Amino acid sequence: MTPAIASAFLPALRRLDPEQAHRLALKALAWGLVGRNARPDDPILATTLLAHPLTNPIGLAAGFDKDATAPTGLLRLGFGAVEVGTVTPRPQIGNPRPRVFRLEDGAVINRMGFNNAGIKLFLRNISRATRPTGTLIAANVGINKDGADPERDYPALVAAVAPHAAYVTLNVSSPNTPGLRGLQDEARLRSILQGVMALPDRPPIFVKIAPDLAPGALEDIVAVAVSTGVEGLIISNTTLSRPPGLGGPHIGEAGGLSGPPLLALSTAMLAQAYRLAAGRLVLIGAGGVTTGADALAKLRAGAQLVQIYAAFAVHGPALLPRIKTELAAALRREGFKSVAEAVGTGA
Repeated sequence: MTPAIASAFLPALRRLDPEQAHRLALKALAWGLVGRNARPDDPILATTLLAHPLTNPIGLAAGFDKDATAPTGLLRLGFGAVEVGTVTPRPQIGNPRPRVFRLEDGAVINRMGFNNAGIKLFLRNISRATRPTGTLIAANVGINKDGADPERDYPALVAAVAPHAAYVTLNVSSPNTPGLRGLQDEARLRSILQGVMALPDRPPIFVKIAPDLAPGALEDIVAVAVSTGVEGLIISNTTLSRPPGLGGPHIGEAGGLSGPPLLALSTAMLAQAYRLAAGRLVLIGAGGVTTGADALAKLRAGAQLVQIYAAFAVHGPALLPRIKTELAAALRREGFKSVAEAVGTGA
């Protein structure tokens, strides 16, 4: 089966509850039923992240494969990188259902609440994953809603997933776990990062941040990240804001908003972080990417890797070859000879 054929089943899946459709998609990916993209990536898309050669700069954001059920199947679709998780120390059922809501124009609101099967199953799954040449697998870690000790839990999770992940992301910005976003405060974030960065043989560390930071908070986060030796930031998580123009019966639901309405907000923050970091951090851009032009906007704002999530859930595997073809054409149209040439040119 090709990605285009797999995407043809999307209308049927959309008749199901979003979470039920998601579970079926993951099972199909894990069982190898979705096929693979057999077409080599355009050479202009080749890049590197943290010295890892990638055939393209399009990654899958955390949240799609929380338990590392299908990273191999996802990479075979044509992603350059797949970030699995968010995983917590103990299994967690998350928030009450319904908790995922489709809006118009590809937007999604979710209030999942870090539902996952816990670190034990996650490690069993990710240890079995394989990756095609020119790709990488990363892990995203978080804390349980109850009984958490961030200064204890984040280092323990990083140490556990380290043998299996090209980098590890600390999720301190989901809006759906009470108090989590408070961990972005300067003193608390520094305390957590000091414990993580003291780990022997640790992998590269990223911090995923919110797009709704208070004025001045981004400067503090960049300063803490640089001073503690963190490798990079992911910008951004979902937003609690509700930009004008949202449509559909679920626009009043609580939770984090993703999809096209997040593009402008997250890209502006990405460019600001690029200017503040001044080459001292690696940046990954996420939020609202649906087209190759959107991906190029993230690269030009300072991202070295561009992550997608809502668009992949909405459009299916056929999105990947389309977005990569569009990105290659956009790079050439703007006069760039490589992905690396574009990074930061619009910040």
